[in-house]
Amino acid sequence: MERLGELTSYSSQWLNKTIIDYLDEAITRTPNKTAIIDSKSRYTYKMLGSVVDRVALGLLDLGIKKGDVISIQLPNWNEFVILHYAASKIGAITNPLVPIYRERELTYMIKEVGAKLLVIPDCFRGHDYIEMVEKCLKEWPELENVVVVGNSLPIPEEMKSFASLVTSIDSQEKRRNELLNIEIDPNEVTEIIFTSGTTGLPKGVMHTHNTLCITSHYWIDHLQLTNEDVLFMASTFAHQTGFAYGVRLPTQYGGTAIYQDTWNPDAFLKLIETENVTFTAGATPFLKDTIAAAKKRTADISSLKYFIALGAPIPRNLVKQAEKVVSFKILAGWGQTENGLVTLTKRNDSIQKLTETDGVAFTGMEVKVVNQQLETCQAGEEGNIYCRGPALFRGYYKQIEKTQSEFDQDWFITGDRGVMDEDGYLRITGRNKDIIIRGGENIPVSYIENVLYEYELINDVQVVAMPDERLQEKACAFIQLKQRDTTFTLSMLQQFLLKKGVAKQYWPEHFVLLDEFPRTASGKIQKFKLRESLLKN
Repeated sequence: MERLGELTSYSSQWLNKTIIDYLDEAITRTPNKTAIIDSKSRYTYKMLGSVVDRVALGLLDLGIKKGDVISIQLPNWNEFVILHYAASKIGAITNPLVPIYRERELTYMIKEVGAKLLVIPDCFRGHDYIEMVEKCLKEWPELENVVVVGNSLPIPEEMKSFASLVTSIDSQEKRRNELLNIEIDPNEVTEIIFTSGTTGLPKGVMHTHNTLCITSHYWIDHLQLTNEDVLFMASTFAHQTGFAYGVRLPTQYGGTAIYQDTWNPDAFLKLIETENVTFTAGATPFLKDTIAAAKKRTADISSLKYFIALGAPIPRNLVKQAEKVVSFKILAGWGQTENGLVTLTKRNDSIQKLTETDGVAFTGMEVKVVNQQLETCQAGEEGNIYCRGPALFRGYYKQIEKTQSEFDQDWFITGDRGVMDEDGYLRITGRNKDIIIRGGENIPVSYIENVLYEYELINDVQVVAMPDERLQEKACAFIQLKQRDTTFTLSMLQQFLLKKGVAKQYWPEHFVLLDEFPRTASGKIQKFKLRESLLKN
């Protein structure tokens, strides 16, 4: 596994454990405690451990070896957790893929990581994943098997069902020993997850057992979690929030996780009441939806202690609304795929800190703001955000030079801009990376622009963020047509992207036709003027 060379060693801070070590501890301590719950099933820790062993052997039977990559494109279902833990048990690497990805994204990512196995749902939210994958198979020479979760559609002969992975080991001592004899180094890569970069091409972020376990440990310490705590997670497992803190965190503190595959605030309130949910994390629009739903219905949500809102600033008036409706604490934080959550407000912080900052760095993580001369900024001075610490990723897969270019010695150049106050609280002010954040979902701008340039009617195109009351941002395409009098509609634009296999959530939801783009004297398009024009309308 290719990885970044010598970063600063954090061996004294790493926990030097894998997620399987935590699973084994939970099984020993509380075997009958509920571990994971989704809309279809629930598992105790003892049941989870048993099915993980059986699926791990099923993976070995398929020829999956230590270091091989398994791509998982599943919704927030228990099978995702089982597969990740089973892969971890045999030393395979999990590559989470967002369920909204379609042919174009999927083809690139699976080819990039050289996945040996792909796991998909048969159907989710009306989309036929089997049909989609069948169209792409010829593009993946290294892919050896496709496993399908679900029984609503017939599975082709060349694919396998998830049930076929669940092998029996009840009377096979030799097979149990086979699993026990696989040695896993906590410094080995266990996850490759894609993020969007300045070029628009997704980059595979590599995390080890140590970098993932420490980022979850920060939450346990900061929130003082115990095995009585119950997490609710609706953020997709293929984002680092869902993966690190939805799939893995509850096992680390030995508690319970409840999963929702499609965000529904009313169902969330009901689950708080019936399952005694104590905390959750999600994009800021989720918080807004929760407060709106709480105003409309009567539900006992007193068990919920914390809502960690990520991805966009929390409006001050939303906090004031919440104080009248709910009793849980709202916390704000900042982080990235490369480093997990880095900063978070504290439980007793003022409204000013909550609404005007993105929190203070966890103990062990370091953040600084630097100016153009690479000097540390004074309090209140805006600059580029640098970060370092034991939760930092170990490099971009197959892109070692790219990785090194985004480091200043052992400081990661995050691409975000911000201001730090006298108390060490960070406030994100902008992004150097050209990305739109739609309801917590990153839209890689350059990637969408490159696809739109393939449209024969378009001469030039620029995609920028437009404000949205609920989702914070949406994509707007500024377009210069080759022929000015050509008929052009939003439906035409979106149908083109559909044919190109681009995920619907990435599609521009508004467009503006221009005869000419605003440019600098050197001819560079001034995107800030395009953004400003949207604010005026």
